Amino acid sequence: MIISSCGKTDYDKKAENFIKSIEKRVKPMEKKASLSYWKAATTGKSKFYSEYEGYTKKLADIYSDKKDFKILKEIRESGKITEPEIKRELDILYLNFLKNQIPKSLRDEIIILETKIEREFSKYRPKVDGKEITTNKIYEILKNSNNSEERKKYWTASKEVGEIVIGDFLKLVKMRNKAARILGFKNFYIMALETSEQTEEDILAIFDEVDNRTKDIFKKLKAEIDIKLSKKFNINPDEIMPWHYDDPYFQEGLSIFEKNTDNLFKGKDIVKIAEEFYKSIGIDLKDIIKRSDFYEKKGKNPHAFEIMIGREGDVRVLMNIEDNSQWMETALHEFGHAAYSKYISRKLPYFLREEAHIFVTEAIAMLFGRLSKNPEWLKKALNLSDERTKELTPLMIKNFLSSQLIFSRWAQVMIRFERELYYNPEQDLNTLWWKLKEKYQLMKKPENRNKPDFAAKIHIVSDPVYYHNYLLGEILASQLNNYIILHFFKKHKIIFVPYYGKKEIGSFLIDKIFRHGARYRWDKLIQLATDEELSPRYYTDMFSLLK
Repeated sequence: MIISSCGKTDYDKKAENFIKSIEKRVKPMEKKASLSYWKAATTGKSKFYSEYEGYTKKLADIYSDKKDFKILKEIRESGKITEPEIKRELDILYLNFLKNQIPKSLRDEIIILETKIEREFSKYRPKVDGKEITTNKIYEILKNSNNSEERKKYWTASKEVGEIVIGDFLKLVKMRNKAARILGFKNFYIMALETSEQTEEDILAIFDEVDNRTKDIFKKLKAEIDIKLSKKFNINPDEIMPWHYDDPYFQEGLSIFEKNTDNLFKGKDIVKIAEEFYKSIGIDLKDIIKRSDFYEKKGKNPHAFEIMIGREGDVRVLMNIEDNSQWMETALHEFGHAAYSKYISRKLPYFLREEAHIFVTEAIAMLFGRLSKNPEWLKKALNLSDERTKELTPLMIKNFLSSQLIFSRWAQVMIRFERELYYNPEQDLNTLWWKLKEKYQLMKKPENRNKPDFAAKIHIVSDPVYYHNYLLGEILASQLNNYIILHFFKKHKIIFVPYYGKKEIGSFLIDKIFRHGARYRWDKLIQLATDEELSPRYYTDMFSLLK
């Protein structure tokens, strides 16, 4: 006999009522916390950072309630829940509660220190020759200057914040490890992965596969890069130092492999270009743009991010736009995050109104950010001539592929450094950092340098055990790109199509990914959306075009 479910059972309703009781407390506090963070980031004012810290503590108090955690575990482990969405909400709540089951005093100390460090990064401005400079200025010098001494000054300045935050950061690492051990985990690294539905074993397996499939071709690319740079700076290849590359970490592409596309965007409205493109594929950004903050000002966070104010559709983007190709990529990237957030169905239960996983929203952002290096997209977006597009194409393909390959090696440094950091924070971390950079990036350590350069990377300090999601995002972006090219362009084994005007792309992403929020675990969602499990092969196969 087959018995079908005819609706929610009494136990489902009991679980639903419990979830609603948590939602009633969490919902207003989440909104206040995200709004205060937005105000802090856009103004730099201490009072808003203090407000954010307070609301974050109150949210942690809700998730740390031991009585509620006991009830949650009993309901979740009862085996009596029949409704899939209720089961999923319980899983998400369980992970949120689990990581907060630490003593309040320790939890508050962690929040206070995290907020203090975040504030330092936000307000800090590096100095060169005693004068304050911006992050944009550092990137401008590293991309354009032919003066090695000038480049060294700006590269060194980009690391200074590490020396300011290192003391507090190492305290924070130890606090995080202490909290993880209280909860039964070996260290914070393992806890952070498992409470985000990932495992150390799976992550390392993916990174090892990418490493094995990219190290030989990267070695050839790096040799080619150093020869080109030696000619540019009139030095020997073995004299190339970290400040000779186009960014402070050697994590991005290089101008030596591209026609400088900055001139394509000079005097152009970056936001308008992005808005019109997204509109062409059926994604409306108008409401997001009205609420966002796009240009540099004193006290404002110098980076870029997307944020949801609550879970009711108030989505915003912070940027510090200049009219160049880097900010075109950033705008497409951040609006990708924003589109995902906007189109999560508001019919979903409250705790399912978030992305399936942080790396899934990164994949969407990267999928769109890549378009700034896509000559087919540039042709449509900027109305370029066939002749100009043909001229741009070879070097842009080279730039895109080399940029991705360079990033994949940089990501290896980040994940392996963080893992070692939380496994043994007492070791010589400065030496570890450069050993990993030498191994995976083939980067030469500056002579006698012994500074906490790793601590200048805001992700390590403020977004712990997060960076691996960027490479997972690139892997998924390649898998999604392959699906889009195959199904909507009926083509094989190419990496560039224009996307522009293809409403099927927007519909696919909204229907197959965005609207589902966290209804499904990330692995199930990817299987449902692309008809296969997450696989690095679409990502690593691209690099064969560099041979």
